[in-house]
Amino acid sequence: MTLVLPAEQTQNRAITAANGRFSVCSRQVAFGALLAATAVLYLWNLSASGWANAFYSAAVQAGAQNWTAMLFGSSDPANAITVDKTPAALWVMDLSVRLFGLNSWSILVPQALMGVAAVAVLYAAVRRVSGPGAALLAGAVLAATPVAALMFRFNNPDALLVLLLVVAGYCVTRACERDAGRWWLMAAGVAVGFGFLAKMLQALLVLPGFAVAYLVAGGRPVGRRLLALVGAAAAMVVAGGWYLLLAEVWPPGDRPYIGGSQRDSIVELALGYNGFGRLTGNETGGLGNLNHDVGAGRLFGFGMGLDIAWLLPAALICLGAGLVLTRRAPRTDVTRAALLNWGGWLVVTAVVFSFANGIVHSYYTVALAPAIAAVIGIGAHLLWRNRFHPWCAVALAGAVLVTTVLAAVLLSRHVEWMPWLRAAVAVGGVGVAVLLLVVRRLPDGVARTVAAVAVIVSLASPAAYSVVTAANPHTGAIPSVGPAGGFSGGPPGLLNSPEPDAELTATLARDAHDYRWAAAVVGSNNAAGYQLASGAAVLALGGFNGTDPSPTLEQFQRYVADGDVHYFIGGRSALGFGDRAAQSGSRAAADIADWVQEHFESRLVGGVAVYDLTHGAAS
Repeated sequence: MTLVLPAEQTQNRAITAANGRFSVCSRQVAFGALLAATAVLYLWNLSASGWANAFYSAAVQAGAQNWTAMLFGSSDPANAITVDKTPAALWVMDLSVRLFGLNSWSILVPQALMGVAAVAVLYAAVRRVSGPGAALLAGAVLAATPVAALMFRFNNPDALLVLLLVVAGYCVTRACERDAGRWWLMAAGVAVGFGFLAKMLQALLVLPGFAVAYLVAGGRPVGRRLLALVGAAAAMVVAGGWYLLLAEVWPPGDRPYIGGSQRDSIVELALGYNGFGRLTGNETGGLGNLNHDVGAGRLFGFGMGLDIAWLLPAALICLGAGLVLTRRAPRTDVTRAALLNWGGWLVVTAVVFSFANGIVHSYYTVALAPAIAAVIGIGAHLLWRNRFHPWCAVALAGAVLVTTVLAAVLLSRHVEWMPWLRAAVAVGGVGVAVLLLVVRRLPDGVARTVAAVAVIVSLASPAAYSVVTAANPHTGAIPSVGPAGGFSGGPPGLLNSPEPDAELTATLARDAHDYRWAAAVVGSNNAAGYQLASGAAVLALGGFNGTDPSPTLEQFQRYVADGDVHYFIGGRSALGFGDRAAQSGSRAAADIADWVQEHFESRLVGGVAVYDLTHGAAS
């Protein structure tokens, strides 16, 4: 049977009719309830995570004390070395700490509010093309994705990145409308450019989808569409490139060393360690390729599946079906443009994450959550409107069935946690799928009830997993979702920062104002723990991995001779990454540690070996 697809005008009337079924009051109440529930999920018991990622919290502490440290994202207020990212996410937290003081809430609340804002902007984007019902579904999917509940409660750069990319997606949606102003596409470029300042090249993964959507559906002639894309690209380069230019031309002696680079270059950091190195695995100064699950199944595997896989097949079904349903629509059809917009984001990002050979952590998949949510909202709305065609009913049933079966598989990875949910979702999913197959024959009221149950049974598992994720504290460099709460088994110094006892904390704080750095220790993550506890500047030798050539042995010896550093902290501060990291980066930090141990005597303070660098060398 050939489908007679609606023209754009008919689609707009259908959306208007859908809006009419929701009174203004009920729409506002439903939207408000969505945001309130999201806020509760992301803010509830937030301070239980303490400093969360102490590596970034220490940089926020430094930025709140020193404007240069804030500008460059320095790990310490004395400006020795920066974190290994561009600092836009730190700027938000820096301002919060300057306003409200240094504490867990002032660091983490901005992340939670970014999550609520991302849900609100996604709702607005989907509502413009598919109405409030689809928008509510999309917002609920985003809010209830476990990795979103993890990262919008954590102080990594991902929260700001996702918010800015969702804003950019909304702007592209507006740019594709028939009467769109010329500035919407420019605004999208600016948002992506600032996203680059949050997490560098990862922000650019959305660009193919954005460009295809506008080229296909933009209301202007093709030449002007191409010109508009060039203008948006220029806006993106300016919005993100000004900071790279600033860091490159700033005299190196007047700013901190660029952490994560081997030549004190932020361009090297952007293109190498945080850029193409993540794709190839050739990350100078990194840990090498630690991934053994590269391939199409990675997003469903034990590393990433519980973070993001729950609704991924349903999103792909909705994307494919939606493109089929809109294949005969006018070129400027806004629904198809939205599917290309968010679907391109989804496909490109999923492929890159699946096949990247460098360091790719499971929580990176939060960047997929908005695209999955938008595609499900738009695609499910299209399928429901066309449910009287048998294949659309089959697609709806298939989406629910595969979602619930996958949920049962994912839940089985924690067999001791809520075992009844696994069975209930599986049985409920099969029952709802059968009803959806015959939904065209059901009375309208019954059909709507089936649709509501389908949404509930599909979201029950990821929502429950999000709640248990939010209920657990998360600390260290690699947080994870689920009832276990946090990642275990990683190398020392990578995951959790040290928590010195009162004796060591008092030792570091005593007379700290007389020195540029109260202490030095290998690795920024180690330095962060001592700095946060004592409130004194701590010099991180070698940056995050301990493999950056900053400072060199000669520079450190000069610091010691000038009385800039009081203590060197050994013991737990060992590199922890072994020769694997040092093979591709500098051994300066290891050489410094060897030199200190050879020339100075240590004493145990709070169970940790501490070397006083202001006293004579050992005999």
